[in-house]
Amino acid sequence: MSTEKNREEALRWHRTAKDDLDTARILRKNGKYPHACFHAQQAAEKSVKAIWYLGDADPWGHSVKKLLDDLQHVDLAVYEKVKDLIRPAMILDRFYIPTRYPNGLPDLTPADAYVGEDAEECIKNATLILNKTEALLADVSASGVAS
Repeated sequence: MSTEKNREEALRWHRTAKDDLDTARILRKNGKYPHACFHAQQAAEKSVKAIWYLGDADPWGHSVKKLLDDLQHVDLAVYEKVKDLIRPAMILDRFYIPTRYPNGLPDLTPADAYVGEDAEECIKNATLILNKTEALLADVSASGVAS
């Protein structure tokens, strides 16, 4: 893909990530805590994938931590800029499956297991990740280069 197409694809993924984060906030406000947690995780995942697309790489998987870790094999300079997001990513990854399925936790449904504080933590961590990826995308837009 051309540099311009990579940038457009990255921006498209990042816009979707921002929409997921907005959705998480709406769900939190309306007491749908497990769904807010899941959408926050999705926001972070898509924003990290945006960075992959920017570098003309093909991200695979749903673990935000793994997507960040694997960036070191795609673009070490970018990885160095985002490696501080590993811990927030690890927290978000815990909310990918059990927030959606009634058998994700023993004898509980997601609505029984997640509370407002969980949604707040997920939204906070996703916001950290989106802010960093947005800054990287802005740097590229300003300079025209990925690193």
